[in-house]
Amino acid sequence: FPLPAITFIILFSCRWIGILALYAVHKGQFNCPGGGLLHSYLLVLLILLASIICALSALVYVSMQGTISNPGPRKSLPKLLYTRLLLYVPEFIWAVVGAVWVSDSSVHCEKTVINVITGTVIASWVIIIFTIIGVVIVFDPLGGKKTFYLTDSVNRNLESSQSGQLLYNVKNTATRVWEKRIRLLCCCIVQDDDHRVAFTSIAELFRTYFSDTDLVPSDIAAGLTLLHQEQDKMENCPKEPEEVLCHSPSSLVTDDLDIELENAAHYMLFAAAAYGWPYYIYTNPFTALCKLGGDCCGNRPTDSDITGSDRHNFHFGSILKITGLQYRDFIHISFHNKIYEIPFFVALDHKKEAIVVAVRGTLSFEDILTDLSADCEDLTLEDVLENGFVHKGITQAANYIYRKLINDGILNQAFTIAPEYKLVVVGHSLGGGTASILAIMLRNSFPTLRCFAFSPPGGLLSKSLADYTKHFIVSVIVGKDLVARLSMPNMEDLKRRIVRIVANCNRPKYQILLRGCWYEVFGGDPDNFPTELDGRNQDALTQPLLAEESLMVRRSPSYNALEDESHLNSPPQYPHLYLPGKIIHIVEESSSRRLCSSDIKYTARWSNETVFSSILISPKMITDHMPDVVLKALNSLSQEHGSCMSC
Repeated sequence: FPLPAITFIILFSCRWIGILALYAVHKGQFNCPGGGLLHSYLLVLLILLASIICALSALVYVSMQGTISNPGPRKSLPKLLYTRLLLYVPEFIWAVVGAVWVSDSSVHCEKTVINVITGTVIASWVIIIFTIIGVVIVFDPLGGKKTFYLTDSVNRNLESSQSGQLLYNVKNTATRVWEKRIRLLCCCIVQDDDHRVAFTSIAELFRTYFSDTDLVPSDIAAGLTLLHQEQDKMENCPKEPEEVLCHSPSSLVTDDLDIELENAAHYMLFAAAAYGWPYYIYTNPFTALCKLGGDCCGNRPTDSDITGSDRHNFHFGSILKITGLQYRDFIHISFHNKIYEIPFFVALDHKKEAIVVAVRGTLSFEDILTDLSADCEDLTLEDVLENGFVHKGITQAANYIYRKLINDGILNQAFTIAPEYKLVVVGHSLGGGTASILAIMLRNSFPTLRCFAFSPPGGLLSKSLADYTKHFIVSVIVGKDLVARLSMPNMEDLKRRIVRIVANCNRPKYQILLRGCWYEVFGGDPDNFPTELDGRNQDALTQPLLAEESLMVRRSPSYNALEDESHLNSPPQYPHLYLPGKIIHIVEESSSRRLCSSDIKYTARWSNETVFSSILISPKMITDHMPDVVLKALNSLSQEHGSCMSC
């Protein structure tokens, strides 16, 4: 509450000073028709604004007391909130009175006075409307119902059938709340049966994930900034000699890595080109529109080669510019985009003698829904002894492209033109995950197939499938990329870490957030916030503290597993899914806290999936995922290798 309340105090104080100045200047000029009402309106408004400012000031003071997990000093906060809520009634009434006065044609006062009152009325209505919108967005309709997730306490007070029904009703309510939120966010897209199924599936996922915590967004923000500073402190510690030695590869492995990096740099162009004009304009903001407007209209394949909408031919023109290919090199281009159906293109790459299938990454609401359909489903293969689990939404997208390639004869057409070429499947982000599963589906028919997955989602394949793909898939990850570490177990681990560090920090939330903002923008040494974790041994850290339990509506599955041996034999709530294939991890040689750097050097090494088993908090966790950053890193490494070879 402190930061938004202070913002409102500043706004109301400016209004109060302005109205007071108006009243003082025109104090003796209220004899005009309607002036008496104006005089009363301004006096009452001054008193009302002063009352609101006092209530907000008390709200700020009280909300700054205590810590996140110690609400005792803030026990009077609800009363202050209700007081501020009651003040909205006269504020609303007086906004209506002001609107009536302004619109009254019988009022003939000075134009300056009327304009100022009009501005005041408009400001009142804007504040009221935005407050209502904010309450609608932030308000949690579940409220106290979350406490019913404490199934043990429910069972003590109710019969088992009653408690089961109650718990079922609460879960259904929570799912419906999340479903409504998702529908509201996606109101601008056409919704069919596939969308409705996806909405329900995603709502169930969110309900499950957020059901056991009592955290608000500002708590999460505070936890993330604390984790980032703690992580930076750990990174600044000197490494053990064994850890340094384990990253010294042999010359044979280095040669193999250099070859794969050169191939990856080449094919990343195709993965980036699949984004079309948004990527081209993003990377060429000053010249892209001129180039596309002048060149696109003449270079277009026949209508049978393109599906989906490409208004003004911008998408295809951008693909030509980025890849450097000719329009006759394209076998098929699809810009069709729905949930579980993502754009892709098939082209002939004469430089590498390959038929390239490039799959686009996330660029629309439909793609986001595909990403968030994170349930697991089986993928059975003849070459793999045990069934493999895969990401449901991405697998459905891969199935769609597989049917297009095989059933529509697109690959047959490509191999008829270039029978000696090999098949290569590439993609970035969602496209990388889709390309990986598509490569698994095509592997039996095309044994020499290769796949390059750039920044694919972490929760993609089960262990058996991930090991199977090491023979033909290469994943490329840059730095602290968030998406490459995204999986439900990793998200559960992040939630547990946020709860732990937030609950046991002995500073108020506003101090954590202000210090965190300063640290993220200007850098400096990580803050050493004192916590209740200091001085505890490792065995004690396996159990939650009292403050930590206060933020958990019900016990986390990880704690249940520690406390009840029966849980160890039950399957985990979220199966572990991994990155596909062999993994190349690219990192900066020296970490720089500057926002812009013209000379960044990268190093690359073979890595394994365990390195990505935890989400790292950093300002670069998003930028490291961007396709232009991945392409820049690969080009830098490829050029460095080329210069070494020439020497």
